[in-house]
Amino acid sequence: MRDLRRFARQTQNRLVIGLFLLVATVGIALIYFLYGSNAALLGLLCLAGVTIPILFIIGILTIIEKIANHD
Repeated sequence: MRDLRRFARQTQNRLVIGLFLLVATVGIALIYFLYGSNAALLGLLCLAGVTIPILFIIGILTIIEKIANHD
């Protein structure tokens, strides 16, 4: 039998990653077309500045989850 919790978690992760990529690409493209390349580069810098702490927090929570579920 399939592990439905694992499937649900995997699907949710894929949806969040897809949404992030869609917003990032469309957002940066719109900034580029409306304001130019310098503004788009600043948008990428801000996007990286937001992404790095989020990935750090997710990494820490994943490590804590693996330690807590250690059998």
